[in-house]
Amino acid sequence: MNKSIVYTMFALAATAAATHFLTRYAMNASAVDRDGQAGDASPLYWVAPMDPDFRRDGPGKSPMGMDLVPVYADNGLDPDDPGMIFISPDVVNNLGVRTAQVERRSMHTRITTVGYVQYDEDQLVHIHPRVEGWIERLYVQAAGDPVEAGEPLYSLYSPQLVNAQEELLLALNRDNERFVQATEDQLRALQISDAEINDLRNTRQVKQTLTFYAPQSGVVDNLNIREGFFVGPGTTLMSIGSLNDVWVEAEVFERQAALVEAGLPVTMSLDYLPGRLWEGSVDYVYPTLNAQTRTARVRLRFENPDSLLKPNMFAQVTILADAADDVLVIPREAVIRTARQDRVVLAAGGGRFKSVAVSLGRLDDQYAEISHGVEEGERVVVSAQFLLDSESSQTSDFMRMNHDEEAIDQ
Repeated sequence: MNKSIVYTMFALAATAAATHFLTRYAMNASAVDRDGQAGDASPLYWVAPMDPDFRRDGPGKSPMGMDLVPVYADNGLDPDDPGMIFISPDVVNNLGVRTAQVERRSMHTRITTVGYVQYDEDQLVHIHPRVEGWIERLYVQAAGDPVEAGEPLYSLYSPQLVNAQEELLLALNRDNERFVQATEDQLRALQISDAEINDLRNTRQVKQTLTFYAPQSGVVDNLNIREGFFVGPGTTLMSIGSLNDVWVEAEVFERQAALVEAGLPVTMSLDYLPGRLWEGSVDYVYPTLNAQTRTARVRLRFENPDSLLKPNMFAQVTILADAADDVLVIPREAVIRTARQDRVVLAAGGGRFKSVAVSLGRLDDQYAEISHGVEEGERVVVSAQFLLDSESSQTSDFMRMNHDEEAIDQ
């Protein structure tokens, strides 16, 4: 037989045995009153521990081979509150039951996600020629090279630029100011600098190649040319991005998108600089969601004066959403989340517990906001609540927990 099948069958058998033991261990409260004295009541009927719908008039075995559990008419609890269960103090200690108080407090929502560093596209410049020609000389050699505003980028030979220069010389020779102004405006429209135009006016010499300069300081990106390339207006020669500020593109879950808005403070850390923390803000929340991941894109802005943040770096970010003042909260670990509802186990005192449904609001790393289901000052169980919830919600009217050896032996 396949080993995995054997292990699975063994695990199912062990689980059934453990459940049976806990059931027998917990059921004797129906035969013992609060003072530990055995009652005289007889069982109304007997049920299967794993299936409360399986009932018999007397003791016996369930379809799973487990002893049937007696159900008594007087269980010592409030008959109008069948969800309440009773556990003796020694069982509470054995189970390690801990409780916490439902309280009102300010709640800060921290949204933790990841993102990628990008250029600040508000300061990203793409370099295109406005005429056709050939790259005669390239002054930047590789992507990532730093450039300063006004530094030469490349020299271009273009017949159209040669003709434009000759038109300016013709206008100067005719001494026609309107013609001169028109030809100078044409050269400026072709991105010829004022320095080149003034040099042409002074020397009256047409240049076969003209040099083009960096419009801003930054680093070169997307360098797509080399010397000798033929380029045209549709060619992206290169891009120049500034690293004084950077963007970080992050994503948040759909349920968190409503909490994020422009201007919220953000902190960021990177693996390659442990211990360093950057502070920034939410710059923009994109209006659409990703259809595949059901997440919303968020753009964050950070200052980068020392240029340590570089495009495509992976970052962990935390968005500090607005605080909610005076809200009803419980520890997050107290919430039992299921597909149908959210529940908590109330500690009513005197060893009494009850599972109740709650409506959740905001969640953070420690607390869950409660909009309905519990009241301020009540206590909820924060450990062993899953076992108590099972007892309260599934077998509340016939199975309770108490530690009494005589009842267990019956």
